[in-house]
Amino acid sequence: MTDASTKPSSIARIATPKARNYMIQLCKHFGHKVEASYTDTTGRIAFGDRICELDSSQTDVLAITLHAESEPSLHAIEDVVARHLVRFAFKEDLAIQWVGHA
Repeated sequence: MTDASTKPSSIARIATPKARNYMIQLCKHFGHKVEASYTDTTGRIAFGDRICELDSSQTDVLAITLHAESEPSLHAIEDVVARHLVRFAFKEDLAIQWVGHA
């Protein structure tokens, strides 16, 4: 089993005045098929071995941190989360850039 600190992960910080709304919308949407929960400022979605942590505690910023077992799995979940967020925010031109780290 891989230590959590060595698992591939990535972070995106998305500027949007609707950070909290999008966090809740993502959690509710994915919560129909996978384990998802949220509080007033944080959310967590478990896609099997891939984890998505959301933070809307900073004004006008949605921070998303992803963890996966492998680089291909990480890239796949980056794509899924980004596509859904862009679809939910169709009235905004969101800039989503993933920054990877191990």
